[in-house]
Amino acid sequence: MLTNPHIADMAAGDDLEGFYILKSAAAKISSNNKPFLAAVLADSTGEIDAKVWGYAGPIGQNDEGRILKIRGSVSEYRGALQISVEKLRLAESGDPYDLADLVPVAPIDVESSWQELETFVESIEDDDYRRLCRKLVRAHKDALMDIPAAKSVHHSFLGGLLMHTLNMLRTADFLARLYADTLDRSLLLCGVCLHDLGKEQEFLFSDLGLVTDYSVQGELIGHLVMGAREAADAARELGVPEEKSVLLQHLLLSHHGEPEFGAAVRPMVAEAELLSLIDKLDSRMEIYRENLSSVDPGGFTQRIFALEKKIYRHF
Repeated sequence: MLTNPHIADMAAGDDLEGFYILKSAAAKISSNNKPFLAAVLADSTGEIDAKVWGYAGPIGQNDEGRILKIRGSVSEYRGALQISVEKLRLAESGDPYDLADLVPVAPIDVESSWQELETFVESIEDDDYRRLCRKLVRAHKDALMDIPAAKSVHHSFLGGLLMHTLNMLRTADFLARLYADTLDRSLLLCGVCLHDLGKEQEFLFSDLGLVTDYSVQGELIGHLVMGAREAADAARELGVPEEKSVLLQHLLLSHHGEPEFGAAVRPMVAEAELLSLIDKLDSRMEIYRENLSSVDPGGFTQRIFALEKKIYRHF
């Protein structure tokens, strides 16, 4: 029996015992009318589906984000690995596990990435947008450096928000220069820096720092509106002209592109259009990166819900 194998190293037929993060959990009923737990387990190397057959609790959705000790076996189902769990319990004080093996983190150097982000902020030519961006980015420094950018789907690891924001800034800087006669680089970069800061209040976090659920404000208001409100308040405090404040709020409220994807309004200025496209681009490329890492060259993934298709790894 293997002890604490990394998820990325698991193979069909493995029997294992170890500690893993309960990423998600749902109580379900099987076709023969028996309860079971459908879960996703995670460590620093990836995620894997798990099933606990004939199980009705007590471990469940309320324990998402906590560490489990499990015993089970790995099998393949519809082309993907999953664990059939025989025993499980919540981890206890004194259990022999290493957090560094469990908590997924962004594949970046956090300190140098933060310095690069600050350099982008200081490169904003417009004094009003630069002061506003500097104020809010510094106010959210801890969150920007630490929290995931999402509950799942993309950048859902520690440092994910910083990685996502910095990737977007690099892309925005290039495109702003390419389309310099069409848009305002200062407005675009300010919008990129601030577009997801509301996620600090939108999410609930586990003791490990991972997103476990949405807060009440997150469900009822959402990070787009919360971010726009904070930007408006900061703009008033700094004496930023109303027109600039409204334009920035528009970028934050429309950066999901379409109402069906969560946008409060559709993009109606060039900077808002580009922000929504850059956000989508980086999100989708991260989905590719995360999913292709678990597929051998020449193979296809399973159908990916967020992309509504399977994808192919060609190298």
